[in-house]
Formats: sequence, C-alpha cells, structure tokens
Amino acid sequence: MSGVIELSRDDARRIALWRQGFLSPTLTPAAAGRLSAAGQERAVHGMVRDLGAVQLDTISVLARSHELIAYSRLGPLQRGAIEAAYWGGDSSFEYWSHAACILPIESWPLFSFRRRHYARKGIRWHEVPQAAVATVLAKLTSDGPLTTKEIGGAKKGGEWWDWSESKVAVEYLLDVGQVVCSSRIGWRRVYDLAERVVPIDLRAHPDWSDDAGVVGPSDDACIRALVTDGARTVGVGTSGDIADVHRLTIAEVEQHANDAGLLRVHVPGWPQKSWATQASLDWLAAGVRATHRTTLLSPFDSLVWHRGRTERLFGMAHRLEAYTPAAKRVHGYFAMPVLHKGALVARVDPRRDGQTLVASTVTFEADSAGRIPDESIRGTAAALREAARWVGCGDIRLCTVVPSSAEYQLSQALNSN
Repeated sequence: MSGVIELSRDDARRIALWRQGFLSPTLTPAAAGRLSAAGQERAVHGMVRDLGAVQLDTISVLARSHELIAYSRLGPLQRGAIEAAYWGGDSSFEYWSHAACILPIESWPLFSFRRRHYARKGIRWHEVPQAAVATVLAKLTSDGPLTTKEIGGAKKGGEWWDWSESKVAVEYLLDVGQVVCSSRIGWRRVYDLAERVVPIDLRAHPDWSDDAGVVGPSDDACIRALVTDGARTVGVGTSGDIADVHRLTIAEVEQHANDAGLLRVHVPGWPQKSWATQASLDWLAAGVRATHRTTLLSPFDSLVWHRGRTERLFGMAHRLEAYTPAAKRVHGYFAMPVLHKGALVARVDPRRDGQTLVASTVTFEADSAGRIPDESIRGTAAALREAARWVGCGDIRLCTVVPSSAEYQLSQALNSN
C-alpha cells in the first residue's frame, strides 16, 4: 500500500495508552496525591482537555464512573477535588458527545452542529411543550441556577420516562444550547442559562452564523474539528474508532481525514482504513521511556469504549454486563478491566460491604499457553489494594476467582504488602 505507514500492534497499543494518559504521565499518582486540593482540580482539568470527553453514567459501585476516570489516570486523588474539578468553575460543561459527557469548555462551539440538529428536529423523545419552554426560561432567568425539582419536578407519574412538561422543556433547552448543566448536586443536574455559564467568546464570533437559532461555526466546520479532536484522543485508530469518540459517522471521518492531517497507517489485523496523527508518530519515533499505570478501569473508560478496538489493542473481548440478567453474566455486574504493564490482564467485579472491598468475581486472562502469568496476579493484587485504600476500605475479600487455581496466589499477593 503506497504511502501507508506500517505500525506493529504493539506500536498501536503504546500510542493508544499514551494518548489516553496511561503511559508516561506528566503527573505520577504519588505526586498527584501530594498536591493541594486546588492542584488536584487543575490536574483533572488538564485530563479532561487531554481526553476530550469523560463519559457520565448513573451506576456507582466503588465510585461514579467519571470519578474512576480521574482515579485510574492520576491515582488516589481526593474525591471532592475530582467533583469540584468537573462541576466547579467554568472549565467544563456537560453535553452529548460519545454519550452524556463532561467536555472541556473550549469545545462548546464545536457542538453547534448537534444543537442545530435538535433545534431542527424540534422534539426529544417527547413533544416539546412551548409554553413550558417559555416558563422554564423565565424561571431560570429570574431564579437560576435550579434543579429539575426547583423548576417544577421531573415526572408526571411513576415511570422514569413519564417526564413532566418542565423536565421535557429544560432538557430540550439543554439540547439546543440555551441552557447548560452547570453542576450536579448528588446526581441531580443543576441548570442555568448558557449566557451566564459559557464565556462570550465561545458563544459569538464575527465569522459564525445564526443557523436554526444556534450561533456557532458551520456544521461542516464543527464536524471537521471533532474529527481532528477524535483522532488526537485515540492517537491511532480506524475510521470507526475515531468516529466513535464523538458519535460521528465513518463517512464524516473519511471526508475530513486530510483536512485533519491524518496519516494512513497499516496495523496487522486492522481494517484497511486506519489512521494516525503526526504527533503520535513523532512520539513513537522519539522512543520515550514509559511508565505504565496499574489500575482498575471503569467499563465506561474511553480506553475501552469501543469493543472492537479493545479487542484489537488488547485481545480482550469485554462488554458491560450490568444490563444482562444476573444468571447470564460471565464476569459480573460491573466488571472492571485490570490494566497492568500495558496489557489488560484480568477483570474484577467489585462492590463495597462496609469497610470491605469485595471482589465478587476475578477473572484472569490466560497467556498463549493457557497459563495465568504470575505478573498478572501481582498486578491485579496491586490494583485492588490501591482501589481499596482510595475508597476507604481496610480489607479486601475474594469470592470467585477464575480459574480457581489462581485464588491462593492472588490471596497471598493481596496480603504481601
């Protein structure tokens, strides 16, 4: 393939780990833990900018997923500092990217195309009651920021989807960008007017137009910028990998690949249309000595968002089983991959029982000879010990270990330090 750069699978994996903040971090976990609360907040701000998007989810096992994202990269930060970094100040906002995500505030203009989509559509899952829209805007103007309860309540009835008119209205206003989720209290969104949260230079520019009532760059300019950002955050990936970051289409990635400065690469076993950024290739060529992170990963971590990519990079076919009937689960409700020395070596399904971290199921990945490497067991024990300390657990209890022959060695490793 003329003009295509050859990369090994190991090269691709190293680039992915580097771009996702797990390789040669600028701030080691030990150093992060010594920072002041304000310093820890700044570290999380930097992480959000580097990742481009941090997914939110309602499930909380050891901690909420967005807390786990910061922990897995930066180590045992104060959980209050992580929350303050996401929801305090004006450095980030919440919107629809890969899913519901925390995004760096600088990305606000780039989602104009999605806000226009909702504005043109004119509906959510529900018809939008225009009278309620006007009422909600007036209430936020006079009394904001407000929670859904303060605006008028979330539900009409008992089912979660049976939203009240005020809830439909405020979520529509969030979709089209007139309202911003400025923070969260517990897991409840706090809404405010965009004009009070988003800096004026991110809401207006002489070169922007007002299309469908949404001021911002053109749809094409937004998509081109998000292709560039998606490629930056994966470092190397297929067209589908890049599209998946901000839920674009493969056609949009390939249309804008040249404008985004992407270079065609070939990785054995990967689809033909694969790309890398020049910065990633330069980093690889520099031969930087790497420090690997050993940690538990949230199933919603951007390193493992895309199932096909996870299997191509790490050889692990991983999926979230929280929505699978309990009797059909293989690895557990919230199985967290264990990252150790650049490999996914196991899965741990954790829960808390008072001051004990319970590893309900630990499933190890066998090597090519069908064995469980000693290094995988030591790495999993280290990841469990650090996670337990972070969430305030003084003890770790093992339940099911697969294969059972690894249980004794894992137990010994857990008690070695």
